[in-house]
Amino acid sequence: MNRREALKLLGTGILPFLFPNTLKALGKFLNNSIKASDFGKFNWGISSAAFQIEGGWNIDDKGPSIWDVFNHKKGNIKDGSNADVSCDFYHNYSNDIDLVKQMEFKANRFSISWPRLLPAGIGTPNQKGIDFYNRVIDTCLKNEIDPWVTLYHWDLPQALEDSGGWTNRDIVGWFSDYTELCARSFGDRVKKWVVLNEPMGFVGLGYGLGIHAPGLTGLKYFLPATHHAILCQAIGGSILRDEIQGSYIGTTFSCSPVIPYHHNTFDNKAAHRMDALLNRLYIEPSLGLGYPVNELHFLKKIEKYIFQGDERKMVFDFDFIGLQNYFRVFVDFSLLIPLLWAKQVSPNKNNSQLTEMGWEIYPDALYQSIMQFSKYPIKDIIITENGASFKDVLDNGHIHDELRIKYFQDYLSAILKAKNDGANVTGYFAWTLLDNFEWLEGYRPKFGLIYVDFETQKRVLKDSGKWFCEFLKQ
Repeated sequence: MNRREALKLLGTGILPFLFPNTLKALGKFLNNSIKASDFGKFNWGISSAAFQIEGGWNIDDKGPSIWDVFNHKKGNIKDGSNADVSCDFYHNYSNDIDLVKQMEFKANRFSISWPRLLPAGIGTPNQKGIDFYNRVIDTCLKNEIDPWVTLYHWDLPQALEDSGGWTNRDIVGWFSDYTELCARSFGDRVKKWVVLNEPMGFVGLGYGLGIHAPGLTGLKYFLPATHHAILCQAIGGSILRDEIQGSYIGTTFSCSPVIPYHHNTFDNKAAHRMDALLNRLYIEPSLGLGYPVNELHFLKKIEKYIFQGDERKMVFDFDFIGLQNYFRVFVDFSLLIPLLWAKQVSPNKNNSQLTEMGWEIYPDALYQSIMQFSKYPIKDIIITENGASFKDVLDNGHIHDELRIKYFQDYLSAILKAKNDGANVTGYFAWTLLDNFEWLEGYRPKFGLIYVDFETQKRVLKDSGKWFCEFLKQ
């Protein structure tokens, strides 16, 4: 039973016929329900990514991205699909933004497709691409929704990848020009900006493990891509601040509490190294703390990519840091992985409840991440992504996703606990607006608050979306 059902039942007049214990339970449920007002002044929003929802991959002069190329290669995507059409947000943006408003969200975090603005990554801008994002921004503002724009959510122009992509130091200049174009095209109306989405994600998975675009494997790709991403993170923020009056600038990091599977010396040290890789590698250089070389000895090889003055260029005073948590990580000491001497242990061994992705549901992981990052000198912390995939079933035009509602309730409670314990958490963006193309997983995982029939492009607001509507109306 959700809060609305409980309120409806209370108003039916049948309560005298209920057992006293039932009445008592209903009252307890209503009194203990988390409320949006508990958070005080807070940014409530929804997040999405251009490549995952837009479609229109080759229309209106858009250039190909690394993900366009990657998802067209057989065997790269688990269900054999691609994002050529996806949710077709490119043509449905107006109706989808209406749904954002219907759910009572006051902020819409979306990303700009670099190759839609600059088909070759550099050079002459594509006016049709600029016009599209102007329409999206103006539609948000018309609906009294604050646009929060992410500059880079993983869809690098393939033309730049052909010249080395993130491994080529020239990307600092390429990204600077792209950032300047975005700031001058949209900065008169967009004041909230995210520079990079999860550098550990697109570098580690795309230039380290090779399971994401562009599919490169090894330290020879990972190390230069890491350093150049950190440079772009800071330089991009500086350009936005110089170009946009009244800007509020951040960048986002994936984060996971790292837990030793056995509480012994070997596992404890393994967890410490894994924490440096997953949680510290990309934020500490931006704070002037340098790379965590003492924990990650292989980072000594990154020195060959560091030019004179880079230590200063990597630093930027962000207005906020975005945290994106989906699970915690258990690690075990392992001789088979010499870079870390550590391996991740499946949460199944911990007898935990899992999402459809096999990710452990553990709300305290978000609390722990917030408190860990609160130890840094950060102005604001915003949860820029958090959500879960479950097996949704369309039932007579409805999606009754009670597990997802419970997930959001529990994770929001963890955020409120962190706020009450002194963390300066100032916002929450649910992941995600629409069921979409979930990278190498394809269309199987459903994270959206809105169900999408990909054949008809019909939208159905899930019960979780209705829950947010009620929650935020408070």
